[in-house]
Amino acid sequence: QSIMYAYDELDRTLINERVTEFRDQVKRRLSGELTEDEFKMLRLQNGVYLQLHAYMFRVAIPYGTLSSKQLRALAHVARRYDRGYGHFTTRQNIQFNWIKLAELPDALADLAEVGIHAMQTSGNNTRNVTSDQWAGVAPGEIEDPRIWSELLRQYTTLHPEFSFLPRKFKFAITASDHDRAAIKVHDIGLRLYKNEAGETGFEVLVGGGLGRTPFIGKTIKPFVHGHDLLSYVEAILRVYNQYGRRDNIYKARIKILVHELGIEKFAKEVEEEWLQMRDSALAIDDSVIEDIRSRFSYPAYEKLPHMPEELKKAAHDPHFEAWRKNSVAPHKVPGYSIVTLSLKPVGGPPGDATADQMDAIADLADKYSFGEIRVGHEQNLALPHVARRDLPVLWKALDKIGVATPNVNLVSDIIACPGLDYCSLANARSIPIAQELTRRFANHETANMIGRLHVNISGCINACGHHHVGHIGILGVEKNGEEFYQITIGGRADEHAVVGTLIGPAVPYGEVADVVEDIVEAYLALRARPDELFIDTVKRLGVEPFKERVYATR
Repeated sequence: QSIMYAYDELDRTLINERVTEFRDQVKRRLSGELTEDEFKMLRLQNGVYLQLHAYMFRVAIPYGTLSSKQLRALAHVARRYDRGYGHFTTRQNIQFNWIKLAELPDALADLAEVGIHAMQTSGNNTRNVTSDQWAGVAPGEIEDPRIWSELLRQYTTLHPEFSFLPRKFKFAITASDHDRAAIKVHDIGLRLYKNEAGETGFEVLVGGGLGRTPFIGKTIKPFVHGHDLLSYVEAILRVYNQYGRRDNIYKARIKILVHELGIEKFAKEVEEEWLQMRDSALAIDDSVIEDIRSRFSYPAYEKLPHMPEELKKAAHDPHFEAWRKNSVAPHKVPGYSIVTLSLKPVGGPPGDATADQMDAIADLADKYSFGEIRVGHEQNLALPHVARRDLPVLWKALDKIGVATPNVNLVSDIIACPGLDYCSLANARSIPIAQELTRRFANHETANMIGRLHVNISGCINACGHHHVGHIGILGVEKNGEEFYQITIGGRADEHAVVGTLIGPAVPYGEVADVVEDIVEAYLALRARPDELFIDTVKRLGVEPFKERVYATR
């Protein structure tokens, strides 16, 4: 029944062996044979963090693709080992915040049965390879980027050169003109395209990343042939491994190295390294790519009308139409659509889903989307293959379980990290600010009038909420034991990625929602025409007029 990537015996063996190994490590930690310090390295490589109140468990969802069976397994873990919910992250993963260390090996074993693991979801290694959540179904795509994501996943998992890096390392791949994978804010970003000769290959960007010092990735090589992808990536990693600052955690990311060496010098070093190894065993044979491609199976789509009767009838319902215009996107196959499920209900924590919701979504995926679900980096889910005739009944079912809020890409579709409510690194809360903003902008007509606007919130400088690239970015900082927030505007994470600009001094916790309202009101007054997006108004006018509006009365 599964129509996604079919894992082989090697994968299954590897996942099961890791469970056995981790069970032994946990046993030794619980008996006191291992200290917390000794255990740290072992748990991190299995996605286990020690947070403010409990251990946090992060599970990998490679390139954001899940089967209904896998989603049910995640629901089971939430219900059996946690507090009945999970949190989807900006890396297309899921986190469980209240798991008991003694029960972790059992949770891992339950997930292993459906081919899910937590390998390398934390620690100084290559993390989950992320991609476009519409991969394989987006109109106009060069080819399914998940084929290449999977190739990288197989190659980098437990590979020594990728497992003991100076710092964590993140890949993202896109194959569409519009970048939904935010490749410019990753350590390595890959854009799949065809060159003049009609060959498939990649523009390779390197050194993007947010955190304490945000950088937008720079193109290191305009075209690398698909056959040379692994050797080129390994050459980048070798140069990074050689030069990367292991003595200073703040300077250890590849973005700092690229910044300090300069992209030209860095590119030259990589090129020299690569020329020595490109014809080695790392040159990818067509048969390897074909083998991976053959394991991605696609649904048996039917020939369906674009405007079925069911849709014509439903168009009279304004609530349905509001949702369809907001949450339904074109599919590459006529008669089908991609449906985004909003995990951003009014007043709820962004990106959370309960076990019951996950089970219900798995059932709906079986019924209406060939058993497949996707996770987007904006912390929403998607059903990638919905027949257009099924949209009205699907909408009713989604609405019933609370995931049909028509706010996708609007002001209340907020990206937020867990913040001080859960995270031991945070300086300030993120979730309550997001909840308050969704309440302020709960009116759909108002949100629609404002148009596409991304608000991103991070509770600390580590920028897990990607605040630098939010159209409005909010960063929690601590001042004399109180929560303050810095506000930036004009950031974006797509193919035109830029880091936002600070509008002025940090504001106290209680004023953040007011400031965002002021910024939005300023935009509505300043935009040249109703269809000028917030991001374009800021680009045209700069931050000054917004700053005046926000600080005039403060």
